[in-house]
Order: sequence, then structure tokens, then C-alpha cells
Amino acid sequence: MLDTNILASALLVQTGFPAAIYRAWSERAFALLTCEEQLNELRDTLRKPRIAARIKPHKAGRLVNDIREFAEIVDALPKVQRSPDPTDDFLVALCEGGSAEYLVTGDMSGLLTIGRHRGTQIVTARDFATLLG
Repeated sequence: MLDTNILASALLVQTGFPAAIYRAWSERAFALLTCEEQLNELRDTLRKPRIAARIKPHKAGRLVNDIREFAEIVDALPKVQRSPDPTDDFLVALCEGGSAEYLVTGDMSGLLTIGRHRGTQIVTARDFATLLG
């Protein structure tokens, strides 16, 4: 499971860990979980002026469409109140509802402080890229 910030970063910096992780997913090295709430958050994030100015609209649209088409959509999310930022609770719920092994995030002051939720380990993009080899 990839946090929205990792997905947006994959488009912003083509040489970083998020981009490498996204390419690995594109090559089906791992399954990606998502939900409607995350797809909406991703669309909104990619439309923010400071981000939209750096990403061509067709690339943003392709990212959202690829995730919608090829990721596993989790419809029923459990009620979870775990993140230091309540707006991220749906990501933790997505991990729980989809039985994710990993949640990859760059949220140093939020999700990464949890470390683990049930069976999901919460890791940085660097750590997950290392796991992928």
C-alpha cells in the first residue's frame, strides 16, 4: 500500500525511491491496494497549483487511471482511529481492510511514528525499495 504522497512524488522526481517503487508496481512486483477515498485524495493532490505546475495533466491522469485499473480496490474499510493526523486514518483502515503487509509513506511526523498497525509494517520509501531489491 502506497501513501498518496509516495504516488505524487513518483511523478515529481523520476529518479527517487517513490519513482522506483511505482515502476516496480507497474512491472507487477507487488500488489497495490487503494480505495475511492485515496483515489479522490490523489486527484485533489495532483490538482494543487504547486504540484500541477510541475506535472503534465496527461501524466497525472494516467497515474490515477492506472491505479484505478490495476490496483486492488478495497471497498469496505473498517473504522480506524490510529493516525496522529485523523485525515490519514483511512490509509490505516485501508491497510487493515486489505491485509496489507506494508504501508509506504513519507509522513515522518504522522504515519511513520505508528510503526505498525496490526499486520502492516509502516516504512519509508527507501526501506521498501530496499526490500524490493
